[in-house]
Amino acid sequence: MRWELGRRSTNVEDRRGTRISAPVVGGGIGAIVLSLIIALLGGDPSIVWEQQDAPSDGSYPESTQTQRSPAEERMADFVSVVLADTEDTWHSLFRQRGATYVEPKLVLYSGAVESACGFARSAVGPFYCPADQKLYIDLSFYEDLKNRHQAPGDFAQAYVIAHEVGHHVQNLMGISDQVRVMQRQVDRVEANQLSVRLELQADCFAGIWAHNANRSRQILEAGDVEEALNAASSIGDDRLQRQARGYVAPESFTHGSSAQRVRWFKRGIQTGEPAQCNTFAVANP
Repeated sequence: MRWELGRRSTNVEDRRGTRISAPVVGGGIGAIVLSLIIALLGGDPSIVWEQQDAPSDGSYPESTQTQRSPAEERMADFVSVVLADTEDTWHSLFRQRGATYVEPKLVLYSGAVESACGFARSAVGPFYCPADQKLYIDLSFYEDLKNRHQAPGDFAQAYVIAHEVGHHVQNLMGISDQVRVMQRQVDRVEANQLSVRLELQADCFAGIWAHNANRSRQILEAGDVEEALNAASSIGDDRLQRQARGYVAPESFTHGSSAQRVRWFKRGIQTGEPAQCNTFAVANP
């Protein structure tokens, strides 16, 4: 991916190496809110409840690291460029429909973080909090993406950010609120299916960014699309469940199968049209 000459975003909050002094969630409202959002927007909500094992004094040292490696600083720089690129893309797309794009903040943290949705450890993975319109990511996730999920490459990393920005776009469009209302009216299986459609739309929106960014700024290099497709496939519910449990339970999917995630990202990157990402209008997404 060609990114080094790109604009850097001013919307990055660097909280790496800081200490959380507020009480760690151990079953309160913050944990409930965050676990629901993690389940809806991407991650394993059970991780939130495991935080009750955190230090009993209510403080959580995010990191003892004082010196950051050049590789980590380069990654932080990369994240800033990708975020800026999503800003440019979505500003343009929103203007085309007579709307105004509100830029999200992206929080870099290490170990644990406090958001308006509650507290979370890095094990939850990258997430978006609609309550403060911020994306949260521990850069160590990219090592997991490369080694644990076998999805290396800078464009795979960019896809992760673009997917979370896709959730921000859904929030601005009112889609997330509509889905939450519908989920309260149905059983758990149907609520999961709505979550899948929301996730697949965010994948499609990530593809929309890639299409328009490449058309405007020629960011793609050979192999980049394959990196993103591999990342989308590697975090499909079926693949993750098979790895963790040895079997697949489709009724419990909250993000979509590998094939679904690849299909919707491809639709976005091939069409570049947000209207093509209506996962709620098809019978079998």
